[in-house]
Amino acid sequence: MAFNEFALTYEPGIRVAAFLGVFAVMAAWEAAAPRRRRQQPRAVRWTGNLLLVGLDTLLLRFAFPMAAVSFALVAEDRGWGLLAAADLPFWARVLFSVVALDFAIWLQHVMFHAVPVLWRLHRVHHADPDFDVTTGARFHPVEIALSMLIKLAVVGLLGAPALAVLLFEVLLNATAMFNHANVRLPEGLDRVLRRFVVTPDMHRVHHSMAVDEANSNFGFNLPWWDRLFGTYRAATRLPQEQMEIGVRGLSEDPRAVRLAGLLVLPFIEAGEDMSIGHGLEPTRDLG
Repeated sequence: MAFNEFALTYEPGIRVAAFLGVFAVMAAWEAAAPRRRRQQPRAVRWTGNLLLVGLDTLLLRFAFPMAAVSFALVAEDRGWGLLAAADLPFWARVLFSVVALDFAIWLQHVMFHAVPVLWRLHRVHHADPDFDVTTGARFHPVEIALSMLIKLAVVGLLGAPALAVLLFEVLLNATAMFNHANVRLPEGLDRVLRRFVVTPDMHRVHHSMAVDEANSNFGFNLPWWDRLFGTYRAATRLPQEQMEIGVRGLSEDPRAVRLAGLLVLPFIEAGEDMSIGHGLEPTRDLG
């Protein structure tokens, strides 16, 4: 079976299987050895977060019947994108596309912090009063739709192979659940891993209530962009067990853990975020 036919037929199943598999592993790890004590009952938070994930999934299927992988097949068939004219072997085009897509998502993440109206959408993700595997998929539907439009534009501009797009989406989904998990890695292993992938302790810094700490470590998958552009921060001022997670003025709101509240969260006025979404300054590496 040609890959194009395979991708069209099995892409949804591959993504669902990867999501469920990684989710089950990380949820079991969190239950067995949590990094931080929970602030909210898991049943309440998980219900709201997972209902939002389900709503996002339905929105993407109805609003974007042509998923990113399908769009990549169309772009490839029509010769769109920078890579269409590049004399590169297939494996090089796949590798380049995965890395380029990751950079685009990193840049998008920075933009959603820097532009106030976009931050209002993105703070739904940050307002989670706890930090665990479900946080990695907790995004407002409008942000999910905008993210898909950006991804489609990048895929078309690059002419990314469909295999690269499928690999990237599976990797991004898996690493987002991994680095949002409430788990502890041995310090030495974490120090090595964060050279190649964003670890939970690295990304947890980004979910601090402290503005300067939240404006760092934007990566979901590859950790290199933060190091290259000066937004890497090795640790929070307080130990990770004691740091405050969330968005001040919103995470304390009971609506921050329920589906109806999550949908209206971008429109709630709060005193917390008068600076986090109003421009970024490079953070200093604390180690």
